[in-house]
Amino acid sequence: MLSESESGVSHWDELGGEKVADCRIFNIVSKRFRHPKRKTEGDFYVIQTRDWVNIVPITPNYEMILVNQFRFGVKGTSWEIPGGVMDAGEDPIAAGLREMREETGYTSSKVSLLGSVRPNPAIQDNTCHMVLAEQARLTDTLEWDEHEEIVTRAVPVQEVYEMAANGEIFHSLALNALLMFYPKWEKLKSRQRSV
Repeated sequence: MLSESESGVSHWDELGGEKVADCRIFNIVSKRFRHPKRKTEGDFYVIQTRDWVNIVPITPNYEMILVNQFRFGVKGTSWEIPGGVMDAGEDPIAAGLREMREETGYTSSKVSLLGSVRPNPAIQDNTCHMVLAEQARLTDTLEWDEHEEIVTRAVPVQEVYEMAANGEIFHSLALNALLMFYPKWEKLKSRQRSV
């Protein structure tokens, strides 16, 4: 995060806050901030939640493992990559491997961190980590959460990008992960062509 001198934008002073709602997987907090120069004050709502992880599983045949599940916010199904809420203090790579195994039954021993994003810094305080799992193979049984019902599909990677381009994949964090994976995919594609 850029400092005030680096960004040229004032960093507001936090004066206090209180929790206004406990929603099981996140809290809503009302926070009061004051502008350091103008001295104006305002109340702002922040969603406090644990960090998240998304994992990009790539099989030896250059297919990406996608999951489709019902999403209550849009009252419909969504094609995504595996992911979920991290446990407090959990390593992003360990969390990604756990989510991939639980949701799809796939495992991998060649795993790396692609990067991290802030899902919505205007109102949220958490980070979403993007993990790459190469050489992913179906080895385990599924361990869905109580409210999960997931369809898993292995899709050629180029087709996944077509799904994103035509709106079949619309989850913003899945799209972030695809963007982060793209430079690696370009290298893998050229390696695939030369084989």
